[in-house]
Amino acid sequence: MPEIAVDAEIDEDPAPAPTRLKGKRALAYLAVCLILIGLNLRTVFSSFSAVLPEVTSDAGLPGWSVVVLTTVPVTLLGVFAPTAPVLARRFGAERVLLGAMAVLTAGLLLRPAELPGAGHLPALLVGTAACGAAIALCNVLLPGVVKRDFPHRLGLMGGLYTTAICASAALGAGFTYPVFTATGHWTSALWFWAVPAAVVLLLFLPQAIRQHPVRHQHLRGGVNVWRSAVAWQVTAFMVLQAMMSFSVFAWLAPILRSRGVDGGTAGLIVSVSIVLQMLGSLFAPALAARLKDQRVINMAVALMTGGGFALSIFGPTELIWVWTGLLGLGQGSLTAVALTMIMLRTREAHTAAHLSGMMQGVGYGVGSTGTLMVGQLHQATGGFAAAGVLFLVVGLLAAFFGYRAGRNRFV
Repeated sequence: MPEIAVDAEIDEDPAPAPTRLKGKRALAYLAVCLILIGLNLRTVFSSFSAVLPEVTSDAGLPGWSVVVLTTVPVTLLGVFAPTAPVLARRFGAERVLLGAMAVLTAGLLLRPAELPGAGHLPALLVGTAACGAAIALCNVLLPGVVKRDFPHRLGLMGGLYTTAICASAALGAGFTYPVFTATGHWTSALWFWAVPAAVVLLLFLPQAIRQHPVRHQHLRGGVNVWRSAVAWQVTAFMVLQAMMSFSVFAWLAPILRSRGVDGGTAGLIVSVSIVLQMLGSLFAPALAARLKDQRVINMAVALMTGGGFALSIFGPTELIWVWTGLLGLGQGSLTAVALTMIMLRTREAHTAAHLSGMMQGVGYGVGSTGTLMVGQLHQATGGFAAAGVLFLVVGLLAAFFGYRAGRNRFV
C-alpha cells in the first residue's frame, strides 16, 4: 500500500528518530497499539448514523443540528490536518497521537451526555467536534510513524493499518444498533465506543511518555503543489470521493431505514458494504500502479460509487444487498486509487508529502459539503430522492476529474 508511506514529518530537521524501544516484543507491542488506534478512527461517523432516528426523536434535535452533527467532524478533518506536523515538531509524533486519543476518548464520553437544563444537543456538538479534531491529527501522523518505525514491514503494516480503519467503520455500523437494542437507550450505544478508545489510550501511554521530544526546524522541499494544475486535478478527485465516502458513513443507514429496513439489518448491510470497501482498497492500488495511466480505472470506480449510491435510494429493495455491495466495492476502490494518485503523480517524497497535505486539507474540508448537502436536501424535501440525483452528478464529476488526474503526468 504505497499511499501510507507519505510522511507528514518529512520536512523536519533533524529527521525524527524511530520510537525508542527495547527488543522485538516492544516493537510488536507498538505495532498492536498503532493498529488499535486505526481501529478507532471511523466509529465516530458510523455509530452515530446507526441510531440517528432514535437520537433525533429522543433528544428532540432540530433539523439543523442533525446536518451539523454529520458535517462538522468531516470538516474538522481538513481544518486540523495542517496543525498535525506543527504539533509533532514541538511535542513529538507519539505524544501528539497520545493526546489525540485522549481527546477522542473524552469526546466519545461527552457526546451522549445530557446537561441539566440544556438537553443533549450541547454535549453532542462539543463531543463530536472534539472527536473530529482528534481523528484529523491521527489521520496525518499515524502513516508517518508506521513508515518510520516499520520500514522493513511497510507492506504488512500498511495493509493492517488501512484494514483497521475500514474495520472501524464496519464495527460502528454493525454493533451500535445491537447495543441500543440490548440496553434500550441510544446513549449507551454511543458511550460503548469510548471503551475501546480508552483501552488504546492506556495501552499506548507507556510508549508515548517514554519518548523525549526533540525540537525540529521546518525545511522546505519539493515543488509548490498549490500552483500545479495536476495537483488541483488530483485534489478535485479527492474532494469528490470524500463527498461520497463520508456521506456513506453518515447517511447510508438512515437511507436504508427510510426504505423500510429495520435498524439491525441496516447496520449489517452497511457493515458488509464497508467490508467490501476493504476488498476494493486492497486490490485497486496494485491494479492502478500497473496501468500505463489510471484514466479508465478512475472513471470506472467513480461511476460504480455514484451509481451504487443512487441505486441504494432508487433501486428495488429486493436487491438492496446488490446495490450496497456495488457501492462498497466502488467506494473502497475509489478511495484507494485517489490516495494512490499521491505517489503516481509525484516524483519524490517531499512533493508527495505536500500533495498529501493539500489533498487532506482541501479534500476533507470541501468534501464535508457532501454530508451537508444530503442533510439539507433531506430537510427540504423530507426524503432522499434528491440526494440520489446529487450523487449521480457527483459520480459523473468524479469520473471527469478522475480522467484528468489519471493521465500520466507529474506535479
